[in-house]
Amino acid sequence: MELTAIDNKVKQVVSNIRNLPTPPIVFHQIQKVMSNPDVSASQIANILAEDPAMSVKVLKLTNSAFYGLAREVDSVKHAVVIVGIEAIKNLVLSASVLGMFKTDQNDQEFQDRHWRHSLATGFCCRLLAQKVRSRGFINPDSAFSAGLLHDIGKMVISCFLRDEFNQYLEERQNDQISPDFMVEQRTIGFDHAQVGGVLALQWKLPQKLTEAIAFHHNPTKTGEEDPMPYLISLGNFIAKKTLYTDEEKHLIGAVDSDVTEFFGLEETDMEEFSGLLQEEYGQAETFLQIAGMG
Repeated sequence: MELTAIDNKVKQVVSNIRNLPTPPIVFHQIQKVMSNPDVSASQIANILAEDPAMSVKVLKLTNSAFYGLAREVDSVKHAVVIVGIEAIKNLVLSASVLGMFKTDQNDQEFQDRHWRHSLATGFCCRLLAQKVRSRGFINPDSAFSAGLLHDIGKMVISCFLRDEFNQYLEERQNDQISPDFMVEQRTIGFDHAQVGGVLALQWKLPQKLTEAIAFHHNPTKTGEEDPMPYLISLGNFIAKKTLYTDEEKHLIGAVDSDVTEFFGLEETDMEEFSGLLQEEYGQAETFLQIAGMG
């Protein structure tokens, strides 16, 4: 399914939002130069030097437990050489998004819960990209970004569409079982995955990342064999299964059989991934600090 087929109403709703955050110029500059196969670490470092605050965040994340490097990296150029240009681009996007939606409009508890689940999904998707190779190579850094951003539409609805969000919350009180996206469709006529897909289009994010966000609840609807939407759907489920509290257990739902069949996975695989995520999530501290939660 083409992203252009996403309901025009959703595009209209998102395009009418004032003050909608956008990724920093540095992200788009890095994305642009990456199309040149001869781009150097120095060129990327020079772009990042234009945004000192972002440079600090990238260095913090490169030196965090996320990468587990043996020696401390003391310059952005060195960071690019060590973890690679694709990783740096994804770190810039991740660090940007974590700081974009801070607003007094939203209760802190909702934001904390949102980012903790989003980070857990990102960590799980990175882990799955390293472990599940039945459908070919999936870049772990891109998988992390897609996992982190999979529910970004929820932040748009909660921060900028307050009336719709309140309608959703009211219905959620009455229905404690249906998945969020179904409650959203029923009450406001569209869901967070559609909103996230439209936002990713507006931000000019890579197509695979945009599709993973837009179709993470319905990966078969892409009509393609790209594994990323399936991976995000799986990572989302395992993150909930692993880290949701007792009060949230009823919201876990079930993993779609199309997703497990796509990767050829069994229930025992889910248990293994869940255990690995439990260990990995301990490395999220630096990301949580950037989101103002550490």
